[in-house]
Amino acid sequence: MLTAHLESVWQAVAPALPGFTVELLPTIDSTNSELMRRARAGLHEPVLLVAQEQTAGRGRLGKPWTSPPGHSLAFSLGLPLAPADWSGLSLVVGVSLAESLHPDLRLKWPNDLWLDGRKAGGILVETASAGEAPGAPRMVIVGVGLNIARPPASVLSAAGALPPVQPAGLAECRMGLTDGEALEAVVPPLVRDLLAFASLGFGAFAARFARRDALRDRELVLSDGSQGTGQGVGADGSLRVMTAQGLREISSAEVSVRPC
Repeated sequence: MLTAHLESVWQAVAPALPGFTVELLPTIDSTNSELMRRARAGLHEPVLLVAQEQTAGRGRLGKPWTSPPGHSLAFSLGLPLAPADWSGLSLVVGVSLAESLHPDLRLKWPNDLWLDGRKAGGILVETASAGEAPGAPRMVIVGVGLNIARPPASVLSAAGALPPVQPAGLAECRMGLTDGEALEAVVPPLVRDLLAFASLGFGAFAARFARRDALRDRELVLSDGSQGTGQGVGADGSLRVMTAQGLREISSAEVSVRPC
């Protein structure tokens, strides 16, 4: 069912990204890893790489991301980009995906899509050099994993990735949704939003993120053991947390967070 939607995606995106191609692979270790390999080999044309199965998918901080066939959608979008400031890019990706998929989806800073407090999708953003000249664009690779159906516990357990809370599937809020329909729904708007981010920065998306912020006003535990209350995000996309010691601004490279 996925292949029927690839042509529509290409037709929608190609006018904005000359040279854009779409590829479908039956299986791959990781779509992000593959596009990083290509970028380091000097291939910098815009590309959408979709996998029917990932055998070594990964998320933020190297955590495994399972992509069982028939239950998920895994893809990576690579394109050269030269924003003045890269801050907040993963939040922009989350905003774009959530708005394209369903009003009930919320965003757990910095890179998860939530449905009713359960993870429905994840984002991994990486960059690689796309030229040696000063100011040359970098190749940004946006990896997306979406649970279409709720992943069976047996699959998660076999992959060594059984979470404390059962993940959600998008079909819970969009009955009958297929991986191809999800791909066609999210990729063209994502390309438009990435190009807008390059021109306008995170500030143009801050209000849109705030409307879907899952952590605002929630009690949080940071991975360094401190606790506080979510206060939204800063102008650069950093997480603002009010702690007993005062307001902290957290970058995604520093700590991870979870609700109490």
